[in-house]
Amino acid sequence: MDGVSGLEAGAKAIFLKVVVQRCIVHLIRNSIKYIPAKDYKAFTQALKKVYGAPNIKIANTAFESLCKDWSQYPGAVDVWKSNYAHVEQLFDYGSAVRKIMYTTNAIELVNASFRKVTKKGAFPNENALMKLLYLRTTELEKKWRTGYVPNWSMVLNQLMINDIFKERIDQYIMI
Repeated sequence: MDGVSGLEAGAKAIFLKVVVQRCIVHLIRNSIKYIPAKDYKAFTQALKKVYGAPNIKIANTAFESLCKDWSQYPGAVDVWKSNYAHVEQLFDYGSAVRKIMYTTNAIELVNASFRKVTKKGAFPNENALMKLLYLRTTELEKKWRTGYVPNWSMVLNQLMINDIFKERIDQYIMI
């Protein structure tokens, strides 16, 4: 999620087992607005050492360093401090999963696709809209079945190591 107010609470109220992950790209965008343009590159390199670290220990060390080294820009650092729990949970997963989870691009792509097919007119009833969204979902599923997610087999295996996700995945995978 991108941090829209109330979205996390709403998702947790409806989907009791949801794991909420903040979009790292949105966190970067939200924090660099507090950084002068001349320092963007150095700041984003320091950030990458945090979210791109190979493990949580290195990430925590990089985060402490980031907080200290960039303390002259408290607005930027505070964005990361207030969302660091979401960054830390990335390290509950393997690197292939983290590569996918650090951005909400896939979700935004689905939403954009839904907007594209629904903006062309009115619907006689809610059922007509639901049918159209179902058809678009099946089109997207066919498109993605061909390997849209890079390294999907590794991602799937890394998710299935976690008992919470294994239980969810098993109900949809045909063995």
